[in-house]
Amino acid sequence: MSDSFATARQRITAAYDPRLLDVAGRKTIELVVEHLTRIQAGNGKVLNWNPPAPNVAAAEEFLRGGDQAGASGPPDLVTAQERFARLASSILERGQNLHHPHYIGHQVPASIPLAGLFDAVASITNQVMAIYEMGPWATAVETALVQRLGMQVGLRAGEFAGHVTHGGSLANLTALLTARNVVLGDSWDAGVRREGPPPVLVVHAEAHYCLARSAGILGLGTRQVIKAELDDRRRIDPQRLDAMLSDLKHKGHPIVAVAACACATPIGAFDPLDDVADVCQRHGVWLHVDAAHGGAAAFSDTHRGLLAGLERADSFIIDAHKMMFVPALCAFVFYRNRAHRYEAFQQDAPYLFDPSTPDLADFDLGLRTVECTKRAAAYGLWGVWSIFGTQLFADLVDLTFGLGRRFHEMLVAAPDFEPLHEPQCNIVVFRHVPAGLREAPPEELGRFQLMLRRRLIESGRFYIVPTAKDGVAALRVTIINPLTTEADLAELLVAIREAGATELSNAR
Repeated sequence: MSDSFATARQRITAAYDPRLLDVAGRKTIELVVEHLTRIQAGNGKVLNWNPPAPNVAAAEEFLRGGDQAGASGPPDLVTAQERFARLASSILERGQNLHHPHYIGHQVPASIPLAGLFDAVASITNQVMAIYEMGPWATAVETALVQRLGMQVGLRAGEFAGHVTHGGSLANLTALLTARNVVLGDSWDAGVRREGPPPVLVVHAEAHYCLARSAGILGLGTRQVIKAELDDRRRIDPQRLDAMLSDLKHKGHPIVAVAACACATPIGAFDPLDDVADVCQRHGVWLHVDAAHGGAAAFSDTHRGLLAGLERADSFIIDAHKMMFVPALCAFVFYRNRAHRYEAFQQDAPYLFDPSTPDLADFDLGLRTVECTKRAAAYGLWGVWSIFGTQLFADLVDLTFGLGRRFHEMLVAAPDFEPLHEPQCNIVVFRHVPAGLREAPPEELGRFQLMLRRRLIESGRFYIVPTAKDGVAALRVTIINPLTTEADLAELLVAIREAGATELSNAR
């Protein structure tokens, strides 16, 4: 055996040493517990802001250090633990702090910490899926969750199907691919034919951009995405949808699907799904619902009415990594008709699927997903559900949705703030309009919102996001940390006022 081969074996043995996992794992828990204790108490910055260049340079410096140290052979246990601690600390010190109660930005939650440990067990042992025999317990966990979550929404046991995939964009794409294949017949094999009027996809006018992206991927083309008109609450208007579908059919356009929202991203608007389902049923059109954010309302006795009619959709998605508060990514695709579960993909892979065990085919989930190797994404949700039960998910929805309404009341009561809608959930859009800008043109008012938001997030005091209403920039919060309180929201108004006053002073 050569010296280089022996050194390689030593280095590999060191990397796989369970003792290193032991000491690094203990250090991980120590660091993360200290971090969460501090951050969840509201101490420290929400966003550890640095421009991209110094962050990239710092990350590269760690890599160079690893190359230099590794050239002399594998590190001993103490040295490896010390390096690990520095690397883990850099992740915590330089990242976004979603568990800070002043994080009220994108629809990414302060995840339940315990869920991450279940994910860690799966990641460390590399539990993967595609065929049942590669991930028997992961498949069982996913199957059980699909059944329970589907029935929670109102689907009938034994009649529906579903699976987990990596994120809402991929979940929407998979469901719409199924709709395309069902509606357009041989499109999987022959492609989307171009004779006559092109097929179209009708979507909520403010739907997430991944729906239009799906149309491009599916060969429909983004020009064939037709925006459904909205009512005064920015929900799909069923009467105008009915007229639109009639007109499209009269002109000979095949309608792949109507894609409704529960809820739409900009202001959290929930479409009237029962009425939309009536229209789609009347026209024989596939109804898909993007319930990535709002689907968890099915757990809440108070808010489940927002989803009335979801169980009538031909397909829908729910992101557990949003309002079920587990780490990303864990998204569910559902089909009301169980027969549609194999319509998305048709493939021949004899090296994967064993024809001698046809009874296992329904558990070879790779037949239904874009992914072949798929991480076991549902362990975190399964673990939390198994410990706390469904009432925890109801509590999380009720508390955060309730805070959304309370924040709206605070905005209404403040003369220098302008709420731009009445919230249906925990998403609230508004503008800060100090006295000096009440007569300002829309463009100036919009620029002011963007500038004060930038000042606010770079300070680390709060994290909120920009949006637009009627073409004019606005501010948007998603109350997706259940540790956020009414006092934190009151402090946000103060912080915005102070940032705005500084901005106006500098502009003079």
